[in-house]
Order: sequence, then C-alpha cells, then structure tokens
Amino acid sequence: MKLPLAARPWFGPVFAPVLVGLAVAGLWQWACRHWAIPPYLFPAPSDIVRAFAADWPTLLGALWSTLRVTFVAFALAVLLGTLVAFLFVQSRLIELSLLPYAVLLQVTPIVAVAPLIIILVKDTPKALILCATVIAIFPVISNTTIGLRSVDPGLLAYFRMCKAGRLATLLRLRVPSALPFFLAGLRISSGLALIGAVVAEFVAGTGGRSAGLAYEILQSGFQLDIPRMFAALFLITVTGVILFALMAGLQTLVLGQWHESTMKAER
Repeated sequence: MKLPLAARPWFGPVFAPVLVGLAVAGLWQWACRHWAIPPYLFPAPSDIVRAFAADWPTLLGALWSTLRVTFVAFALAVLLGTLVAFLFVQSRLIELSLLPYAVLLQVTPIVAVAPLIIILVKDTPKALILCATVIAIFPVISNTTIGLRSVDPGLLAYFRMCKAGRLATLLRLRVPSALPFFLAGLRISSGLALIGAVVAEFVAGTGGRSAGLAYEILQSGFQLDIPRMFAALFLITVTGVILFALMAGLQTLVLGQWHESTMKAER
C-alpha cells in the first residue's frame, strides 16, 4: 500500500520547505514584475540570480572568508564553553560566582564591544574571531551546564553507593545525560557564530583579500547595487540553514535510537 505523499518520511523535512520557498519566490517575482518595481529599490529573484552569476567568484570568496571566522569561532566556543560548564558543575559556589559574567557576555551588544575589541587586539582576523566567539559561547555554557546537572537522582545515588569518584561520575553519568542538551546548544551556537562573524565584519569594515560577506553588502549598498546585496544576504541565509541542518544531523547521528527525543522526532 502506497503512503500519501505528505506521509512519506522524506517529504516533510525536505520537499515541503522547498515547495514553500519556490511558491514565495514565484510570488515575489510576479509582484516585482507586475508593479514594475526597480531593481535598485527591491530586486526580483531573477535580478538576484543575475547579480550572483555576474560576480560569483568574489561573492564565494567573501563567503569563504566569513566561514573561516565562523568555523574557528564556533570551535573555540564549543571548547571553551564545555570546559566552563565542566568547571561550573564541580561546585555550586563556582557556578554562582562566575555565571553572571557568562550572562554578561550574552547580554552585552557585540556592536558596542566590537570596536573596542578590534582596537585592543589590532590583528583584524583574530579580533573578528574573538567577537564571534563572545556571541556563540553562552548557549554552549548554559545548555551543557543544565545537561550536566540534569542527571537521574536514582542513578546519582547508585554511583555514590558504589563509591564512584568525581571523574567516573562525570564521564559515565553526567556526560551521557548532558549530550542532548549539549547538542541543542551546538545548533544555537553555530548560527550565532555566523551572526557574530558578520556583525564583526560590519564593524571592522575590512576589504582586500580578507573581505567577508558583510563588506560586500556594505560595498553593494554604497554603489546602490541592491541585487548584489541581496545575493550576499542570500548566501548568509543559506549558510545559516546549512549549519543548523548539519548540527541537527549530528544530533541524530550521536543520539541515534537510544534517546527519547530522537526517537520521538522520527515517528
């Protein structure tokens, strides 16, 4: 018996969003042509495609520059955030003493801090990475800390009864319990690392070979090349979606069939 199209497992996560996107693009194209909206005010999808086709080497090079900052910042955020979470879980006093400073990193607008970081660091690529790391680190700290503390009280009592050491309890009980929270933090942090890289590039405004997508957007705005600006924005958006999808795939791969969150998602 054939399943209806909407009931097939591949339809929902893949083709349904694509169909919606194509419908929106078609409506967008029709509206721009029907009302004769000039490309320098609001370009149609066909104008954006032509702009990308005309300047794709520069745009892809800018994308790679932004991705380098994003990947390094994301890796640093994961490493440092995990280490801080491990430190927090060792003592409530340590967590209460240091958590407000972690929250301070999250609530401080990076646009206000980035110029100071760029002035102090002086090396522009390192400054961009630092700015993006500051934005991306908090979800890793917060989610991992919550996960490390969200252990089954019965299992924790059993480990204590067996006189398991702090390290054994951490590796065999707390880390497996924290995995779903940690992976959820990665999904948030990956997008924030990209946002942090773009925002830092806007503030730095660097050009030359190290120019990222933010610089290309600024240049396109100065030149009133709005289709090219939209093409750069589209690259940022697609990159963010791909990063989120990769982290979601990693979560499914790591959790597999043993965690209820993944099993429920696959039903």
